[in-house]
Amino acid sequence: MRCAQWRRLPLDLAREAQARSTAECLDRVVQCRLSKHDAGEHYGLLDDLEYGTALWLRWDETDVELVVLPDCPMVGPSPVREGCCLFADHAEQHTWQGVGA
Repeated sequence: MRCAQWRRLPLDLAREAQARSTAECLDRVVQCRLSKHDAGEHYGLLDDLEYGTALWLRWDETDVELVVLPDCPMVGPSPVREGCCLFADHAEQHTWQGVGA
């Protein structure tokens, strides 16, 4: 099950994210993509950047920031071999393990 935390991008970070992105528009509100957790850092996907990296919004109880993180290299079991849709070294489950993409 995916984390239920959502976060609105502050206007200054929304402008910075748009400037760094190749997408015509970005969501101003994102849901944490990690598996369900109550405390610690949350990560919302904003956009895929160049091959193998993505722009994420990272937040906790006090801070919010944009981060560029490498993609998780893990691939699920055969026969589907679905790739994980999170970032490298993320905590908890990979997306094919029930988190959802």
